[in-house]
Amino acid sequence: MTDPNLQDTYAPNSICFGCGPANPEGLHVKSVPDGDSVVSSWTPGPNHEAFPGVLNGGIIGTLLDCHCNWAAVHALMLDRGVETPVVTVTASYEIKLRKPTPTDRPVTLFARAVEVDGDRVIVAGELRSGDEVTATCTGLFVAVREGHPAHDAWEAER
Repeated sequence: MTDPNLQDTYAPNSICFGCGPANPEGLHVKSVPDGDSVVSSWTPGPNHEAFPGVLNGGIIGTLLDCHCNWAAVHALMLDRGVETPVVTVTASYEIKLRKPTPTDRPVTLFARAVEVDGDRVIVAGELRSGDEVTATCTGLFVAVREGHPAHDAWEAER
């Protein structure tokens, strides 16, 4: 993705393993707004495999968790009509591994909010290899309040 992504724009110094631009060993998910959704392309390497040629389920979970979290951030910005995001964290998420995900090509991540209720956002996401959906996610993400360890994380990182 070459379009401006949410991670580089709002949390350039984040060390999150899944999506932190500043983590040299991280996965570097780059979530790009597309209307009310976010999309990302990510290329696996051999070090992300569960066994030869197949993406590890934990990596899939991390990709979808981080990407869906940024979909929640994007949804709250749209819902509130603001240009400054709030920090959200994962309250719960469920991953369904529908079929093996090959590692010989990039995958595409899609996510969008299906419900926004105050500081709580339910997000649906999917991971595709080519035209096939190989994993799906449903998660609850919440905006953190003052006093939460992540509350000022992005401000401190800028």
